[in-house]
Amino acid sequence: MYKPDILTKAALKAIEEADEVLETKEIEEKIAHSARNIGITRTKLFARLNNLRGEGLIRGKFVGPGKGVWIWWKKDAFAGRKNK
Repeated sequence: MYKPDILTKAALKAIEEADEVLETKEIEEKIAHSARNIGITRTKLFARLNNLRGEGLIRGKFVGPGKGVWIWWKKDAFAGRKNK
């Protein structure tokens, strides 16, 4: 298990407060607005998000061709939905 840092906590908070799925870039923008003194790089943020996904605290999925885009959402975001 990893030791949660400020970046990890800020990313988790941004995802849990969102009512929709977020791209990595959108999470980066939300964190940058709320905490200007955190050194954020997309690579660092992506690693933290994957750690959170591995711990089962959030969900994530790769979408798109080529390099593609990762989308992230809270683990229980779609718990109430039923497929017909």
